[in-house]
Amino acid sequence: MTEIRKDDIDRLDGMIDGASAVTIVAHTRPDGDALGSCTAMLCYLAEKRGKDAAIAFSEPYGDNISFIAPRKVRDGIFFHSLAPRETEARIAASDLIICLDCNGFSRTGNLEKALTASEAAKVLIDHHIGPETESFGLVFSRTDVSSASEMLYDILMEMPDIFGNASNLPKRSAYALMAGMTTDTNNFANSVGGGTLAMASGLLEAGVDRESILRRLYHGSRINRLNLMGYLLHENMEITPEGTAFMIIDKDIRRRFGMREGETEGFVNIPLCAARIRLSMLLTEDEAGYFRVSVRSRSGTSAARFAGRFFSGGGHENAAGGKLFFGGGITGRADAAEYIRKASAEFFMKPCKDNV
Repeated sequence: MTEIRKDDIDRLDGMIDGASAVTIVAHTRPDGDALGSCTAMLCYLAEKRGKDAAIAFSEPYGDNISFIAPRKVRDGIFFHSLAPRETEARIAASDLIICLDCNGFSRTGNLEKALTASEAAKVLIDHHIGPETESFGLVFSRTDVSSASEMLYDILMEMPDIFGNASNLPKRSAYALMAGMTTDTNNFANSVGGGTLAMASGLLEAGVDRESILRRLYHGSRINRLNLMGYLLHENMEITPEGTAFMIIDKDIRRRFGMREGETEGFVNIPLCAARIRLSMLLTEDEAGYFRVSVRSRSGTSAARFAGRFFSGGGHENAAGGKLFFGGGITGRADAAEYIRKASAEFFMKPCKDNV
């Protein structure tokens, strides 16, 4: 379980008591952990504390995780890309802002300007490195937990109206926390500690239907996803001599397979099934003119260092991300592949210094 100071819990409790309108935010392109933790917090604030609570995202999340937020919750979610004025007005009207699953406002995309300008009290709850502590009045930050959902679970369990009993959580909060943690650990395959298992046990005892979560996450895919997975593994994936596997999805591939946002979730982990693979990467071309980069690695190889050094990114030791922008010799898929080959060779040239 995450070590949490009672003074910080008391401060958070007081900040919630004193707030009339709370807005919850997370990183761009919200994944399962972002949506799960934000949904759990919203339901707790609304159902246990009677607060006017809403969620603001820079853009919509994928259909594959939409089940985490039930219809009643979706009515309280603002998307800046769809309704910028309404989203900014909501942030401006809030007197408490809670930032989940990102280390600061710089990762909230189009929300950053409005969040920075807001004079509301601000709380950070996150598990990534480098928290922007100067932007927040209260910070809960640990990098040795599986997910923001696990962080939030430990915090909520310390709140005076939960009494350390997961059965006292709103049912929708408990369900969302389990779903968020499940996605960020790749169904208990990554970043799992004793606290993660204790959380799962507590939520199961509280009645969370984990089978429902697994069915919706892993057994409800479109055939397009299977076709894309097969193509990437059979025809697209390349493995460098150093043991770096990479797959690149450009706009043509997106159109060819009718790819939807979120449908490549988990793909980057698959190459690590092979014994010789030390580092796995998935690059996806974005409409904004860059490749989104996901990096995963085996123990002993630092995905975070690799992402930081070559893709202006970062993250956890074995799960990280970044971006590869067009320009400077990068014009498309072929150039990106050559860049990765050179980056892999350079990274593993001095393993003691650079990749561990």
